[in-house]
Amino acid sequence: MGRAEPMRTCIATRRTRPAGELMRVALDPKDPGRVLADPNRALPGRGAWLTPSLEALRQAEKRRAFPRALRVSGPLDTSHVESAIAARDREHAPERRIRTTED
Repeated sequence: MGRAEPMRTCIATRRTRPAGELMRVALDPKDPGRVLADPNRALPGRGAWLTPSLEALRQAEKRRAFPRALRVSGPLDTSHVESAIAARDREHAPERRIRTTED
């Protein structure tokens, strides 16, 4: 019998999910006004968990969930997180086959 995966709560949806289904984000150690995606879960400091979708990102921004979860004040740059979600979506998107006249 294997170990159970840790459960985490998304800062946007407030749903509890296995950590592997969520994206960890943390403040950039070199620029505390910037939020970074942390796929390896290695960035220092306080982290937060987000459902990896642009909809959840927008919801978290609207609810001001990033500053609250990361315990900082002021606006935060989440463009790196948005880029990471877009890249993840491209990786997991089904390949589209272009039809040719030979098909």
